[in-house]
Amino acid sequence: MNNYLESIPFWEKYALTVNEAAAYFHIGDKKLREIIADDPEADYLLKVGSRQMIKRKRFEQFIDRQSAL
Repeated sequence: MNNYLESIPFWEKYALTVNEAAAYFHIGDKKLREIIADDPEADYLLKVGSRQMIKRKRFEQFIDRQSAL
């Protein structure tokens, strides 16, 4: 089952880890962590235990509204 989850492409996942999101959006993981730290209650964040996950579609919408990161 774990191999199945690892084989799902980024663009089909509902939520991404910070490292996956950094690769998918071509944003450095440090910059992505800064964005998360600036608004820890953002609607594109999902907390799974102690791990922050990024809701892919909502983060895409967030990026669409930005002129610079």
